[in-house]
This record gives sequence, structure tokens and C-alpha cells, in this order.
Amino acid sequence: MPRSTVHRVAEEVVAIRHQVIRFPNTPEDLEAVCRGFAGLARHRAFLKAAGAIDGCHVRIKPPSGPDGQCYRNRKLFPSIILQAVCDHQGRFIDTYVGWPGSVHDARVLRYCPLYRRSMYPPPGHFILADGGYPCLQHPLPLITPYKRPVRGVGAQRFNLHHSRARSIIERAFGMMKTRFRSIFLKALEVHHTFVPHVITACAILHNICLGVGDIMAPEDEHEEDDVEDEGEHVLETVSGAPWRDQLSAEVSALEEVPIDHDYL
Repeated sequence: MPRSTVHRVAEEVVAIRHQVIRFPNTPEDLEAVCRGFAGLARHRAFLKAAGAIDGCHVRIKPPSGPDGQCYRNRKLFPSIILQAVCDHQGRFIDTYVGWPGSVHDARVLRYCPLYRRSMYPPPGHFILADGGYPCLQHPLPLITPYKRPVRGVGAQRFNLHHSRARSIIERAFGMMKTRFRSIFLKALEVHHTFVPHVITACAILHNICLGVGDIMAPEDEHEEDDVEDEGEHVLETVSGAPWRDQLSAEVSALEEVPIDHDYL
């Protein structure tokens, strides 16, 4: 396929990004997302979860010269990072792409519009994240699991329910990779400066496919980052640890959500 065709089609798809990748725009839509996350977690303590966030490394052909080294991630292959937030069905509601693979997820977070502009979620709600992110209440409410080794039955139980809900973002990445295998399972053939456009176009098409009921079983599961709590001590932030403790107490006290339907 001519390179010019790839560029033109990707640009046209990216042009409709804000129509397809968007936050819940009504109270009813937000309530459906929160109910969905409580269903995934199988616990009512997660009724204020409004999304799940993670980073995904997309293989690229790096630029030549010394600049190419900064694209090598901790697994030693060159990549560009896609940070995404998804809803309970694995539909992307926010994407931020372009940082080189050597950058940690927590640093990407600190520079994204979602963090800097406090656009989402609404007050009283939070986003689920893995241990590679800081646990925050402000400027972006992120609830992460308790660090390993986990002490106490309550914290262990909280981590279990948290993982059940948060893992939807891993499945979302897995579905997208499976759907676009030639893009995500080998190095992209386009220039590294155009990679963000291709990735964003794939995220848009992923949402469109889910919207019409075209759901795929992920073949390539996203691997969880082993690095924990980088960026915990960031200036001008408010820790979410007390909020997490409150949720953990609710998990120990409240009944689980009946499994009455499938959220994916």
C-alpha cells in the first residue's frame, strides 16, 4: 500500500477522534460506567470507579543516531507509549500517545492533559491504576493497589477486587492488538513521528468496532508493569492513600455485587 494512502486514511480517521474517544457525557452514561466497574470488581465499594488507566508499548523502527536509544523500553525493544483510559466495556475514553518507550508510565501521566487539566473524572469519582502509578486524590484521583508484600486480609481482598476491575484496560489493549496484528505485533513501518497518528486511528477503530458489537477475544494480553509506585512523591499532589484505606474498609464491610450480567 502506498505510504501516502496510509497517511491520508490515518489522518481522516484521527479527524473524528473527539466524536469516538470521549468521556461519558451525561449523568446516565457515567452511572452506567460506574455500575459496570462495580460489576467487574464484584463489589459495591467500586461504584465510584469511572475508568481504568494504563500504558501500552507499541513497537517502532527507531530513528538512527543517539536519539534512537531513548525509545528503548525496559524490555529493550524500541517503542512509543500509548496511555489510555477505558470504560467498563473496554472502550477508550481518553488516549495520549507519543512519549518514547524509555519513559516511565508515571512521568507520562504527569504531562498528559487528563492530569494537568483535571478534566475527568467528576468529583467523588476515581480512576483505577496499577502499581506503576502514584495513588492520588488530587489533581487526578487515581486508586492503585496496596504495594507488595501486601499485609492484612483486608488489603489482600481489596487488591483482588481492584484487579478484577482494573484488568479491563489490559483486555482493551489485548483486543486492539489482536484486531490490528500487523500493526501491534511487529515494528511499525511508518516514520516514528507519524506513529501517534496510526495508534490513535487504531484506538478510534477499536471503539467503533465495540460500538457495533464486534468484540474479539484478546490473544496478546498486556503485561502488568512490575515497577511499583514511581512518582509517589510529586509536588502539588494530594495522596489518595486515605481514600484507598476507606475503600478497603468498605470492601471488608459491604456485600459483593451479585453477578447478574456480563460487562464485556
